[in-house]
Order: sequence, then structure tokens, then C-alpha cells
Amino acid sequence: MNFWNSLFLRLLLGALPCMVIGVFFGITAALIMACLLLLIAVILHWRLLNQLRKWLQSPATETVPDASGAWGQVFADLYRAQRDQERSRANLAASLERFREAAGALPDGVIMLDSENRIDWFNPAAQAQFGLDPGRDGGTLVTNLLRQPGFAEYIGGSNFSEPLLLRSVPSDARVFSVVVIPFAVSNRLLLSRDVSQIERVETMRRDFVANVSHELRTPLTVVLGFLEHLVHDPGMDPATRANFTNMLHDQAQRMNRLVGDLLTLSKLENRQQPLPGEVVDMPALIAALVEDGRALSNGKHVFEVQDEAGNLLGSVNELRSAFGNLVSNAVRYTPAGGIIKLRWHTENGAPVFSVADNGIGIAAEHLPRLTERFYRVDKGRSAQTGGTGLGLAIVKHALLNHQARLEIDSALGAGSTFKAVFPAARLIVSASLAA
Repeated sequence: MNFWNSLFLRLLLGALPCMVIGVFFGITAALIMACLLLLIAVILHWRLLNQLRKWLQSPATETVPDASGAWGQVFADLYRAQRDQERSRANLAASLERFREAAGALPDGVIMLDSENRIDWFNPAAQAQFGLDPGRDGGTLVTNLLRQPGFAEYIGGSNFSEPLLLRSVPSDARVFSVVVIPFAVSNRLLLSRDVSQIERVETMRRDFVANVSHELRTPLTVVLGFLEHLVHDPGMDPATRANFTNMLHDQAQRMNRLVGDLLTLSKLENRQQPLPGEVVDMPALIAALVEDGRALSNGKHVFEVQDEAGNLLGSVNELRSAFGNLVSNAVRYTPAGGIIKLRWHTENGAPVFSVADNGIGIAAEHLPRLTERFYRVDKGRSAQTGGTGLGLAIVKHALLNHQARLEIDSALGAGSTFKAVFPAARLIVSASLAA
């Protein structure tokens, strides 16, 4: 039955008693009866309306009013709408929780901002990156918390096509790439990524190019200068010409050593194949190192050898390159008459190759950076000794390929000791030593 039919039937049922009373008792009695029926209807509707009001105020605790007719239809429709709203709210809460779980698992920082750039929410990565406090920083202007130069201008603008780099305080020295993504009507997501490693690699690349250019510039300048003299002075006396030729040869050798060390270092850094399982004859290798050291020393140093361990599993070429750099450094930085000791032994079961000297030594502040490419304690002294600045970088990477580490003990004026410490599994003890 539709609404109008139901309304007509109710009006007919209400008018019928009034008509009967009017026939028997007159029009006045009929009007009184009609007023009473109208009053009863008003009271009933007021009661149902009051029940509706109470239910709308507390739909979770109040039961749906029981009624029939139009009111029953209203209550049923409102109840269905309320249930649909609850389901939508539950789905929204579940979706929000899934978003927060997903955002919380991201390694990148996520900060949700409102239309005034106040913080609504942030994930643990953003909390760690920027030192945010969930109990304190909610609702705070993000510009009050991130005070790095340029950030306020960036977040206040409208062009977010390029990310902004934020550098943390010097003690932390981290770099973050931040980008803003607008969403909804006027809200924003601030995404942050730690790009410190990328920045370090890029800085190393720039420094490497600059250092290589600098290292090549000096010998090239000398070579070009001598060549100009030779070209423009064809009548140069033989002695001067021979001197120039020798100096050209020295500078060419210097560039050749630099290129050779660069190629060696590149090969070590980019090794993709596993190390060959060679058994390195350490006594023979040490004997060859001593011979090379004496040739470089030209009889100006005393060499002492102590061989107490067996052989080593690894790459003979890489180990000879690494150990050879340690020996040549000892020769270059130890005054004539100094003692250079080569020792092959074990410490706590681990095989150790060490080169010790009583030379000029190295100040403590330089030790952490010695294995950096082109790092020199004394640039002038290094140039005079013919070093390329790559020797200890080669040592470091050759040892890393053998799961070994380099330990340096030195003090200014007290000599130096360089130790290559290998894992015990690489030691091969001969039968004679085992006995």
C-alpha cells in the first residue's frame, strides 16, 4: 500500500466516528470528537518524533523506535542509512589503518600536512629522520620544525616538480631529498628520502675527477714544457737534450704509474667473479717482496723477515699488489739506514702479514683517512717519493676481496706498522709447521 492510499484510509477511519457522532449528537459533538482524535494523533506523532530525536542523538546505544506506517518507513530508512554509514566508517578506518601500516613500513619519510601546513600525521621513518615527537609535534607548523634554509620558501610555493635537498646539522651530516605531493582539496604529503650515500658517492666522484686531473696536470705541464724547448731549440747541446729526455721519461713513468694504479684499483673495486682458490706460497711471495724492496731501497735500508705461518688461500696477484704497496711505502717514508720488518704470523688463530718500519711515522689525525684515494699526509713529500696516492686504497680493496682488514699503528716520529689480518679459514698450515 502506497503512502497516499494509507493516508486516505487513516483519514477515513478517523472521520467515520465523527460522522456517526454528528448524526446522533449533533455537529458540536462531532467537532469535539474530531479535536480529540486530532489531539491523540498529535500526541502520538510527538512521541514518535521524540523517540526519533533520542535515537539520532545516540544511535549506538538507543534501539530503533518501533512504529508502523510512514513513521515506520522513516525509521527503517534512517536505520539502513545509519548501518551503511557505520560500514563506510569501518571500511574507511580499515583503509586508513592499512595506509598507516604501509606508510609505516616505508623506508622513506611520510608527513601528512593540512591546508595550513600543520602536521596531521607522520610515519616512523620521518620521525627518525627529523626527530619528530608524536605526542608533541602533531598540529605544529612543519616550518617550525624543519628550519633548514630554503625549506619555508619551497613549502610555501606551488612548484614541486623538483625535490629539495635538506642538509642536517654538521654533527649528523645527512642529506634528505624532500618532495611535496598535493592531495584532496588543499592537503599535502611531504615525502623525504635519505640520499646521504648517493651524495657521498657523487662527492667522491667529483673529488676523484678533480684529483686525477690534478695528478695528470703537473707531469703533462712538465712534458709540454720540455717538448717546447726541444722543438724550438734544434741546436740544443747534447747534454741538455739528454737531461730533458731523462726528465720527460720520468714524467711519463709517473703518468704510467698513475694510470696503472687506477686500472688496478678499478679492477679490485669492480670484481664480480669469486676469488680464485689459489694456494699462495707465502715464503716465496715474501722473498719476492724483499727483493723488490731492496731494489727500490738501493741498499739504503735493512730488511728483516719473520715467517711463522703457512700458506694463504687467495689471489696471488692481488696479494702481491697489496703487500708490495705496503713494502714500497715503508721504503719511501723510512730514512736511509732504517729497518723494515716483514712478518707473517698468526694472532689468535688469524693469519697476519705486517710491515713495520722505524721511519718518520704518521700523526694520529691522518690515520682514519689513509686509505682514501689520493689522500696524502704531506703532498709535497708524496710527490717527491713518486707515490700516486692510490697505494693504500689498492691495499684496502684487495684485502676486502679476501674478507681481510687493514690495521694501522703509527705515531709521528715513531715509525709505522701496517697489518693485513685475514680470516683463519684462509690459512693453510704446512705439515712441517703443524709438527
